[in-house]
Amino acid sequence: MKTILITGGAGFIGSHVVRRFVNTYPEYQIVNLDKLTYAGNLANLRDIEDAPNYSFIKGDIVDTTFIESLFEKEKPDAVIHLAAESHVDRSITSPIDFVMTNVVGTVNLLNAARNLWKGDYGSKRFYHVSTDEVYGTLGEDGMFTEETPYDPHSPYSASKASSDHFVRAYHDTYGLNAVISNCSNNYGSFHFPEKLIPLAINNIKNNKPVPVYGKGENIRDWLWVEDHARAIDVIFHNAKAGDTYNIGGHNEWKNIDLIRVLCRIMDTKLGRDAGTSEKLITFVTDRAGHDLRYAIDSGKLQRELGWTPSLQFEEGLEKTVDWYLNNDEWLENVTSGNYQEYYLKQYKM
Repeated sequence: MKTILITGGAGFIGSHVVRRFVNTYPEYQIVNLDKLTYAGNLANLRDIEDAPNYSFIKGDIVDTTFIESLFEKEKPDAVIHLAAESHVDRSITSPIDFVMTNVVGTVNLLNAARNLWKGDYGSKRFYHVSTDEVYGTLGEDGMFTEETPYDPHSPYSASKASSDHFVRAYHDTYGLNAVISNCSNNYGSFHFPEKLIPLAINNIKNNKPVPVYGKGENIRDWLWVEDHARAIDVIFHNAKAGDTYNIGGHNEWKNIDLIRVLCRIMDTKLGRDAGTSEKLITFVTDRAGHDLRYAIDSGKLQRELGWTPSLQFEEGLEKTVDWYLNNDEWLENVTSGNYQEYYLKQYKM
């Protein structure tokens, strides 16, 4: 049985990837490694936690000794690396945390994989999941491609750009079978409610102000998280060593337009008069170094590996709203912090 180590598997995107691999590939043993910071929630994986091909390990990728012993014990045949500090605002407040996790942590994993596999890379794979923010910002026209030069503007995007470079360097220098993907903004179920869409849903539901940076003119390309997990599956199994793929949903929206659509959906779902939720929109001081526009050209992934997004944004947004409204307990546990008690009891930590 092939063992696949998935880092950050209790997080938003990671939990969807873990679930997909556990359910789709019973011949794989999936080891979920997560530090369980505020954004890691084992309740995201309750439906598969007892699966025979799944196990969870709590640990920090920054801890070199721990990572070395983990690789020696589990002997993974592949790594899908999603563990990261990912919130831009937090990176502005505490950039060193992002350097440690996103850069040092990634290099620790690369070293452990290289030492374990000892040059026998043919059947092994190191898959690094990254972000479109490494490319910087776009004007009114154009899209990010795999050839776009890196131009990060926040401590978060700088740390992810650095980790991307290290992964490529290990492929070029040591021959490590490494691949990288850079995705656009994800949305969907199990998203921690500090991010725009779940924050807005929760605030609208509770009649609280919905903060929007600046004038809301910043544009993002939105990708349904389950489409992202499916893309990771396709790239993991089919990409050539050293290759890079951009993953985007072809859904460009200004933040303010997105919030207005979300307000309309929420008014309908909650039985409120039209326009009620829009009154909650509150413009706040813009974020430092806030990139104006991101847009992903995922044509290479579509042409070479046959992946295409399955949902348009408004359809996916309605599915997302339905999920949050039908999962009050999950949202309440996360916003209150009670979700952390679950894994403490479940894993006796």
